[in-house]
Formats: sequence, structure tokens, C-alpha cells
Amino acid sequence: MALDGVEVLIRTIADDGAAILDGWLASLREGSSLQSGRIREAELQTQAKAVLGQLRDALGSDGADADGEGYASLRETLADISRSRALQGFTPSDTANFVLSLKEPLFEALLRTGGADASNLASGIWAMGKVLDQLSLHTMEVFLASREEVIGRQGQEIAELSTPVVRLWDGILALPLIGTLDSARTGVVMENLLQAIVDEEAEIAIIDITGVPTVDTLVAQHLLKTVAAARLMGADCIVSGIRPQIAQTMVHLGVELNVVSKATLADAFAVALRRTGRKVVRQQAAVAEERR
Repeated sequence: MALDGVEVLIRTIADDGAAILDGWLASLREGSSLQSGRIREAELQTQAKAVLGQLRDALGSDGADADGEGYASLRETLADISRSRALQGFTPSDTANFVLSLKEPLFEALLRTGGADASNLASGIWAMGKVLDQLSLHTMEVFLASREEVIGRQGQEIAELSTPVVRLWDGILALPLIGTLDSARTGVVMENLLQAIVDEEAEIAIIDITGVPTVDTLVAQHLLKTVAAARLMGADCIVSGIRPQIAQTMVHLGVELNVVSKATLADAFAVALRRTGRKVVRQQAAVAEERR
């Protein structure tokens, strides 16, 4: 009598589980997971053994519906594996292959246990493909979500590191900007600058845009927001690093910064020193002036 595909699969895993596990581990060893050194063989064996056992239990509980409640424990195990591999730097192919590589040893086991009955074999293969494909998709969804989370966190950290506020002198700060200035980064820039103004009790903040590739109306608006916020905190702003090409572009676009601007950071620093009642002189000239 023909058996249901799920029943065939459960019986196959129960009768030939050791051989299936050995074949699965052999397939995983041939992949790049172990060769990359990101995971130890003992850990890989533990993961494979746990997944195969949970798969057998889930098949008996919810059949071939990998989205069912009976698969909750297995899905969580695969999610943990996917998240850890996303943090360890595994490729999407390596992660998906963890589940998909189980197909071959399961297929071979089905041939051994039910190959004489073509109907049972076909139904078992169908159930195997349906379940493993669903589990593989779940694995990849968790992996990609984890990767996006990691990339987003790294992007935020890079944005914070790429907007340092430098103390040039007592009461004078410099904020060198590198790269494109968008809305998200403007928030980080503004927060860092305002906090530095408070901490240093700064009077002047120099915003250097030498490393900003282009300045259009949107970038200019972001700069003006930063300048306005700094003024509310009691600090005047000077924009430096406007190159000839950027100046021409701003003129053609009709962009007006409405703030003191200088070509170089050195020029802006000189202006800041004058505004704070300081000046820089050569040492020899200073000694000569004292002798008079």
C-alpha cells in the first residue's frame, strides 16, 4: 500500500538517520564552511544533529508544512544558526547550503529504504523538497535580515567616526566633512557639533567641506541647518573648503549659504583667531618686537 510522503520521510529518517547524518556532514565538509575556518567541525556536527532530530519531530507533528507550529523549534534553531553566520561573515551561499545539502543524503536514504516502491519514493521526494525548500527560504530571510542589521549598525558607526569634531584652539572647533552629506548624516553631524560646542564652550565652529564631492541645494540646506543649530547654541560658524568648481556650481544653482566662507581651513582658522582676539606671529618677529 502506498504511504504518504511525510510518513515515508519520517520512516526513512528513523531507520537510516545515522547514515543521513554522516552523508550530510560529508557534504558540509566539502563546502567552504569548514575550509574558511569560521566554524569548528564539532560545532557543525552539533548543529546538524540537532536540526535532523528536530526535523524528524516536526514532520511527525505538522507534516510537510514548515510554517506550522510543530516546526517552531526547528525554525528558531535555524534562525540562530543564520544570525551567527551573518555575524561571522559567512556568504549567503554557505548559509543556504547548510539546509540544501541535506537533500542529497536524504534522497539516497529514500532510495535505500523505499526505492522498490516508485510511488512511495516519489511521494517521499516531494515531501522532502517541499519541507527543505521552505526551511531554506526561512534560513535565508533571517540571514539577510541579520546582515542588513549588521550593515546598518556599521554604517552608523562609520558615519559617527567620519564626522569628528576637532578642537583647534580654546573656543575654536573644526568639523571636517568627507563624503556626501544627506539627511541622516546631517543629524549625526549636528548632534556631534552641538555636543562639542557645549563641552568646549566654543565660540566659533569651522565646517570644512573640502572632502564633500558636490554641493547642491540639498547639501546647502543641510549645511544651513547645522549653522543655524550652532548659532542657537551661541557659536558662530565659518564654512571652509569651497573649491572653484563647487563655487561655480553654487552660483549656477543660485545657492546662498549666508555664512562667512573661506577657500581653505587655514584661512578660516585665521578669521576665527581674529574674532577671538588672537593672532599668530612668527617667533623671530615676536622676539624682535619685544627687544624694541
